[in-house]
Amino acid sequence: MSRLAPVAVLSCFLLVACNYPGLQTQTDEDGLATSAAETVSAQLTRVSATQPIVEATEIQGLAPIATATIELPPTDSPTPDCTNEVGFVQDVTVPDDTNIPAGDSFDKIWRLRNEGTCTWTAEYDVVFDGGNIMAGPPSAPLPRTIPPGSTVDIEVSLTAPSADGTHRGDWKLRTPNGVVFGLGDDGDTPFFVQIVVGSQAPEVVYDFVEKYCEAIWRTGAGELSCPGTDSDAEGFVLKLDSPTLEGGRTENEPALLTHPQWVNNGVISGRFPAFDVEDGDEFRAVIGCLFDAVACDMTMQLNYRKNGGDLQPLREWDETYDGDFRILEVDLSALAGSSVEFVLAVLSNGAFDEDRAFWLAPRIIGVPR
Repeated sequence: MSRLAPVAVLSCFLLVACNYPGLQTQTDEDGLATSAAETVSAQLTRVSATQPIVEATEIQGLAPIATATIELPPTDSPTPDCTNEVGFVQDVTVPDDTNIPAGDSFDKIWRLRNEGTCTWTAEYDVVFDGGNIMAGPPSAPLPRTIPPGSTVDIEVSLTAPSADGTHRGDWKLRTPNGVVFGLGDDGDTPFFVQIVVGSQAPEVVYDFVEKYCEAIWRTGAGELSCPGTDSDAEGFVLKLDSPTLEGGRTENEPALLTHPQWVNNGVISGRFPAFDVEDGDEFRAVIGCLFDAVACDMTMQLNYRKNGGDLQPLREWDETYDGDFRILEVDLSALAGSSVEFVLAVLSNGAFDEDRAFWLAPRIIGVPR
């Protein structure tokens, strides 16, 4: 045999080994591992960029797996195309505290104004929001399309409860996508129906607006004239026949405009002629800052003197220009049997700028005397 034969055989063996898969894995293990890792890493990078990160579930006995956090760019929140705001115009039927016999049916109609920018359609509802539903429907569709700036009469059919006394039901509106809104800039205030079942319906037994110049008005500068002069630095009180409240709503009931003396932490108070309080009497009013008094920041108080005694606090409320107003219903039964001089007071919280406080329709409701 030629000496070249072993060399040829060895060469063939090496050529076969170079093309045999098993042997290639063994001889190029590090290279293949690196390539595979790079491929998997690239695939994970692509997945992570398009998939949400899922938090690892903790398995008992095993330490939780650490997961990387990827911060995605923030997305803009959707902006509503229009706004829903409602204003109260008047009670078309069944004014507050109407006397209705037990079990009688009646139709309550409110006249409301669309003060937003959305057009209301029949897909909007009037919905019960609290109090006594008086056998009414939980909801009812609006009767027609109401464009912004227009008014609508909304009607619900109700039944007077069997129990004697005052009964109130609160209502609001609801959008087609289920958002409930009422009166005021924040939409929190309901419009309502309030009736009295029984033989004696409450009525206005003391009207603060009618008697406002019979009251003694004072500030730190001394006793004031009544009516006063707007912008008097000593403070003033005036009657407004059609006041515009801070939410931009103009009322058809009168209000008292009271402004403290123009000093820091100034005050104004009005002490009214004595009134004999009976059980069930209630002080009612709507209060807040007058329209455009944007720097308004004050405390409004209802105080009293009983049987000629010392001045006593009854209730107080902090008011700022927040686009809303406050409805007051203060039970006076604890003062029943006494001769009471009520005192309306306003205190500036710091600077006196624009503390133009209104008392809309302040009155005492009670059983006719």
